[in-house]
Amino acid sequence: MILKDIMAISGEPGLFKFIAQGKNAIIVEHLETKKRSSAFGSAKVSSLEEISVFTEKEDMPLAKVFDHIFEKEKGGPAIDYKADPEKLKAYMLEVLPEYDKEKVYVSDIRKLVHWYNILHTLNLLVKEEPEKPAEESETEKAEAVKEEKPKKVPSPRKEKAAGEKSESAPKKKPAKTREK
Repeated sequence: MILKDIMAISGEPGLFKFIAQGKNAIIVEHLETKKRSSAFGSAKVSSLEEISVFTEKEDMPLAKVFDHIFEKEKGGPAIDYKADPEKLKAYMLEVLPEYDKEKVYVSDIRKLVHWYNILHTLNLLVKEEPEKPAEESETEKAEAVKEEKPKKVPSPRKEKAAGEKSESAPKKKPAKTREK
């Protein structure tokens, strides 16, 4: 899933979209209400792109966890985040059997399921496109830059012969000198 520019703000319900960087804060827009507000430096703002879930081996990015939920639900919504804690734990085991049961709390599972459902209702669960090999993309970029450069058009002054003077150019006046 592509979670770029989607954020969670501590103490604020729901998810937000990054709009702009202000002088002392960032401007965000609530995904559900579309209301814009400022998140100051004192607020704990977390990008969903940077959040991961503890597993037995290594941490799994939230985007991959959302992919697992999406596949399990066949593109549908997940269970209700207000469900019984035991149901939430069982659901998490179905989605991600290797998650660390000691480090991932029920409150974390609630948030994860709630965020997934918000993104699902807003149709923001977009699969990531596979990246092209780096070598191809660099050469394509170089070719695109070559095509974008405008051709230089010679100026009319340079086209004139070297000995020919321009008629429209003003003539210089001799400098005045003071006589004693």
